[in-house]
Amino acid sequence: MPRTTLDAPPGTPDTDASLSHGLKQRHLSMIALGGVIGAGLFVGSGAGIAAAGPSIVVAYAVSGLLVMLVMRMLGEMSAAYPSSGSFSAHAERAIGPWAGFTAGWSFWVLLCTAVGLEGIGAAKIVTGWLPGTPEWAWVALFMVVFCVANLAAVKNFGEFEFWFAALKVGAISLFLVLGLLAIAGVLPGTDSPGTANLTDFLPNGSEGLVIGLLASVFAYGGLETVTIAAAESDNPVQGVARSVRTAMWRIALFYIGSMAVIVTLVPWDSKEVVEKGPYVAALDHLGIPGAAQLMNVVVLVALLSAMNANIYGASRIGYSLVERGQGPKGLGKVSGGVPRVAVLASSVFGFVCVMLSYWRPDDVFPWLLNMIGAVILVVWIFIAVSQLRLRRRVEREAPEKLVVRMWLFPALTWVALAGMAGIFVLMAREPDTRVQLYSTGAMTVALAAVGYARQKARAARD
Repeated sequence: MPRTTLDAPPGTPDTDASLSHGLKQRHLSMIALGGVIGAGLFVGSGAGIAAAGPSIVVAYAVSGLLVMLVMRMLGEMSAAYPSSGSFSAHAERAIGPWAGFTAGWSFWVLLCTAVGLEGIGAAKIVTGWLPGTPEWAWVALFMVVFCVANLAAVKNFGEFEFWFAALKVGAISLFLVLGLLAIAGVLPGTDSPGTANLTDFLPNGSEGLVIGLLASVFAYGGLETVTIAAAESDNPVQGVARSVRTAMWRIALFYIGSMAVIVTLVPWDSKEVVEKGPYVAALDHLGIPGAAQLMNVVVLVALLSAMNANIYGASRIGYSLVERGQGPKGLGKVSGGVPRVAVLASSVFGFVCVMLSYWRPDDVFPWLLNMIGAVILVVWIFIAVSQLRLRRRVEREAPEKLVVRMWLFPALTWVALAGMAGIFVLMAREPDTRVQLYSTGAMTVALAAVGYARQKARAARD
C-alpha cells in the first residue's frame, strides 16, 4: 500500500548519516553548473541540428522548459528530504517501496551503462591522438582512476567535478562570447552572417522538429546528480535550493543560447556540423586556429566528468536502495564514509558494458543500449507523480520543509506529465526510438513486478 504519512521506510534517515559530508557549497555549485554541460551537448546536438535545422532552438527550448519543471519538482522534494537516493527515495515515500525499487535500479543500470559508453568515447579521442594504442586499455585506465578517486573520499569526487566543470563552463562561455561577437560583426576577420542561415527555419518540416526534440530531451541527462550529492554536503537543504533556483538561467544560457549561436553562424545542412560536431564547425567557420583539437580536449573533459559523476551517482543510488532494504546487503557497506562496495560494483558493471561492446557488438550490446534508451523519461514520471502526492502531505504535516516550491502547483506538474506522455507518443512514432521505448518499457515492467513482489512479501512478514 502507498504510504499515507511522511514517515520514511524503517531504518532510513532523511539524510544519510553514515555517509561523510565532505562536499562544500562550491562543489555543489559547480556540479550543478557543470552537470548541464555534457558530451551530448558538444557532440550529440549535431544530429538534432541536421534534422531540425534552425528550429533546433525551439526543440531545445521546449525540452528545456520540461527539464526546468522536473528539476523544480525534484528540488522541492530533495530540499524537504535530502537523501542520496534522491528521486528513488521520494518515490518510495510517496508511492510505495515498489516504485522506489523500480526507479532506483533502472537508474542504476542507466548510470553504469553510461559510464562504459563515456569511457569508450573518451578512449576514441585519446587513440586519435595516440594511434595504435588499444581503446580498452584507455577505458580501463579511466575506470581505475575514477574508481580509486570515488573509493577514497567524497571530497575527491567533488574536487574532480569542480575543476572539470570549471573547464567546461569556461570553454562554453568563451564560445558564446566569440559567437556573439561574430554575429554582431565586431570579431576581427569575420563578417556578420545576419539572418541568412535562419531563413529556412523548418527545412524538414514538423518531422525534423520532432527528431530534434527527441535528441534534445536526452541531452539533458546529468542534472539529477546535484540532488544526490547534496545529501553529502554541509548544508543539504541550502545546497539543493540554490542549485535548483539557478537551473533556469543555466539551461537557457548553455543549451538554448549555444544552439542559437551555432545555427546563426553555420548553415544547418553543413556536413561539418555532424562530422566534426557543431561547436567545432562553428569555430572552424570563425577561422579559430586549432579549433578541432581544442574542442576535442573539452569533449574529453566532458566525457571524463560524466564518468566520474556517474560512478558516484550509481554508487549512492545503490547504497540508498540497500539502506532501504531494496538490494543485496553487501552493497550497503560503508567504510570511511564511502559506500566502497557500491563504488566497485558500479565500476565493474560499467567495464563489463565496455567489454560487451567488443565481444557482442551486434546483439547483446545494442540490446543493452535500447533497454536504457528511455529510462530518464521513466524517472521523470516517477518524480512528477511523487511530487503530486508528497506536496499535499508536506503542506499538511510539515509545511516548514517547503523551502523550494513547485511553480503553480499542481497545474505545472500536470503540464509536465502531459509533456512526458507526449514524448512517449513521439518515440512510438519514430522507428529509431520505438525499439528503445519498448525495451525500456519491458525492463521497467520487470523491475516493477519484482519490486511489488518484494513489497508484498515484506508486508506478509511484518
